[in-house]
Amino acid sequence: MVFSSNPLSLSVPEPAFESWLRDSGYLEILDQRTSDLHRLTSSSTSTPSSSDHRHTATSTNSATTITNGFFLPAFSYLGTLLSLFTLNPFAKLTTDDFSGETPSWTLAFIGFCDSYSFPSSPSQARLRVHENVKRYARNYASLFILFFACSLYQMPLALVGLISSLALWDLFRFCGDRWGLDRYPVILQSLVRIAQCATAIILFCSNVQMALFCALGVSYAVLILHASFRKLTPAKQPIRGRWK
Repeated sequence: MVFSSNPLSLSVPEPAFESWLRDSGYLEILDQRTSDLHRLTSSSTSTPSSSDHRHTATSTNSATTITNGFFLPAFSYLGTLLSLFTLNPFAKLTTDDFSGETPSWTLAFIGFCDSYSFPSSPSQARLRVHENVKRYARNYASLFILFFACSLYQMPLALVGLISSLALWDLFRFCGDRWGLDRYPVILQSLVRIAQCATAIILFCSNVQMALFCALGVSYAVLILHASFRKLTPAKQPIRGRWK
């Protein structure tokens, strides 16, 4: 039996629906329910296996039960981990996510011991990554700046090259204002191209790109792991305990 579509049915776009879920606090409930269902499914599937293991006399069935009980969850976890590196964590990130206040590093970003759990499926990992990247965008940006500063500290030549490039452009602006190069646009454009080539040579010879690549790699790994393992929590964190 085929039902005809209802012309009066409400069609809500996915971004608007997710925004409503986020504002209403249902994304956190959805994430928690997914984890609970996975836990119940795992316990229900492990119960018959243990029962069969007790009542089976042959060693072949016992070995098969142990193998299935070990390798099936292992492959499931491995597939979930591999799916983290195939999704785009910035798919739903907007410029408005950087305009708000930075969430608390201790209560919101790091959280507590029970604030982390392994994602039960690639869909749950995708939900967590997209939502946590939107929530903690300013925290991840601060971590990237910190990692880039540490990379420059470990590579003094790159730090010298970056400072030299900034000094070159500052000197170019000072000379341009002093000599009035705005009145000679052809000469100004030629000097700009020469300064750009000199900057590229300085940055390349001082290995600034390696420091940037290291900072990007570490920041991306931290972002993916934290955003996927961090449980979705309400936007307003409840205060644990009572101040005295």
